Amino acid sequence: MPTSTLAPRSHRRSRRAPGQDRAHIAPLDGLRGVAVLAVLLFHAGHLGGGFLGVDLFFVLSGFLITGLLLKEATHTGKINLIGFWGRRARRLLPALTVMGVGTLLLTWAFGSPAQLGFALDDAPWVAAQATNWHFITEHIGYWNAAGSRVYSHLWSIAVEWQFYLVWPLVVAVLARGRSAGRRLTAVAAAGALASLACMVVLPHAIDATRVYEGTDTRAFSLLLGSLAATAPARKALAPLSGRPADVLCGLLACGLGASWFLIEGESSPSLFSGGLFLHSLAAAVLIALLAGSPGGRTGRVLGSAAPRRLGDLSYSIYVWHWPLYVLLPQEVLGFGGWPRTAVLITLSLAAAVLSKRAVEDPIRFRARWATGRTGLVVLTAGTLAAAALWVLIPRPELGAHSVDVTRLNAPTP
Repeated sequence: MPTSTLAPRSHRRSRRAPGQDRAHIAPLDGLRGVAVLAVLLFHAGHLGGGFLGVDLFFVLSGFLITGLLLKEATHTGKINLIGFWGRRARRLLPALTVMGVGTLLLTWAFGSPAQLGFALDDAPWVAAQATNWHFITEHIGYWNAAGSRVYSHLWSIAVEWQFYLVWPLVVAVLARGRSAGRRLTAVAAAGALASLACMVVLPHAIDATRVYEGTDTRAFSLLLGSLAATAPARKALAPLSGRPADVLCGLLACGLGASWFLIEGESSPSLFSGGLFLHSLAAAVLIALLAGSPGGRTGRVLGSAAPRRLGDLSYSIYVWHWPLYVLLPQEVLGFGGWPRTAVLITLSLAAAVLSKRAVEDPIRFRARWATGRTGLVVLTAGTLAAAALWVLIPRPELGAHSVDVTRLNAPTP
């Protein structure tokens, strides 16, 4: 999930590493907030195309990360890859670790035996940032996993991590010399088209999990965002400034929103034959225009307080919401529909705020207990505690006739 570049007030004086952008583009935070709200509503059963909010997250991530890398290369003449990966780890891993451990405990205490068994099976893959390939190779259908796997949403975090490992290396090699911008633009465009070709060619008629969760088949969203951050792309969009940019932003935002209402899950025609690519392309153009002209009417709406604050919490919300959805079904709460959705979103927001303030921000912005020897001790203790918990929790006995419904679409041997 993309993350905000705005630090809380208490941390704004923290030391910034080279290449860490100081600029804060409010409409992009607001766009992130809209995207996570779409995902929340989709998982609650209210917005058939809300899963496309994840696609918007991918495009935002590609745009923001590539912009930071290029800015560092311009200012320093090189890219500090270790520094980049360290910043990504400090930003993303604390929430993921706390959620992973907390969810395992909650599933042990309140989940069904099947949910606990799946959680224990999936946890090592979560730690390895390879959840998506675990689900693909084990034929665990994404569209069948609702209510059974508390970590099923982390496939998208795994895709982003895998992108973060490879793409900075590419940028570090290409972002040199006078033709750096054109080379990077060409590689990003070629990679996006190759990724689209993979999605179109691979079979997805029976179950779309392979093309939906594969790093190769979803890379075009991240690469289109990266493409939008390059100098040639910015130059191409430069004539669209002022009112024309604002009008186009409004049209693109309305078009994306309409697609979320019209598309109904994996059964939508052409979704995996170019539809997702077009959605990502529209999102990339919208993001680039908002970054270039944030003061337009569309930018002011997206950059207003409510969507911006929701966007600032979007990663934490995304990480926490799905386990709560799974562990608090209608049968547990005693009510469903919009009342259940309101409760679940409220709990997701509360968990996100607590996680961000107590764990994420102190580690990200180098609180005393999170740096130096103390930080190393905390990291080691947390890692050992998480591993010990996974080992010590007794595995449930599921019985001889238990059926893993997430594998119903698996091909026969």
